[in-house]
Amino acid sequence: MQTFRQLGQADQTINKSRFIARAGRCENERELALFLRQFASEHQSAGHLAYAFRMKTAEGIVARFSDAGEPAGTAGKPIQQMLDGQNYVNCCVAVIRYYGGINLGTGGLVRAYGGTAKQAMDQAGTIPFVEMVHLKISTTYKRVDELTREVQKLHGEVLDKQFDEAVHFLLKLPIDAAKHLQSKY
Repeated sequence: MQTFRQLGQADQTINKSRFIARAGRCENERELALFLRQFASEHQSAGHLAYAFRMKTAEGIVARFSDAGEPAGTAGKPIQQMLDGQNYVNCCVAVIRYYGGINLGTGGLVRAYGGTAKQAMDQAGTIPFVEMVHLKISTTYKRVDELTREVQKLHGEVLDKQFDEAVHFLLKLPIDAAKHLQSKY
């Protein structure tokens, strides 16, 4: 499995219709909704916002698409097929269309949406997908700096710290690193 390295964007005009694509990472449905809402707010006068996404959840891979009022299977589906074919996870690709007055036909729409999405995906680049987990660890005040350095070394993230007799961390770590860190603290 793989995911996007960074945010990717593409813009092309086909028969007077302008297609703008954005490819990005979305770890959950909240991030997906924010991604789509932000993209739509930047292009409020656009006629269509087609998208597709794939996410790894506790229930497995969830994948969906929207044709956004275009003929069935001509906008979101070609984007979804690219995500599925390359085994992307925790990713979303959205394509905005400003209608230019010329009908493209079903084949033209598939090529336009799919081609613009592919350009954005190529610009986003890929990295291997690493499954992350949340982990709670408590430690003494003396070991706070040591734990913080270790989390950074393992490419994790400190989400929260609570202080009382001990220091309680909420961490986001790669699943393999979490097992290692848990045995150490």
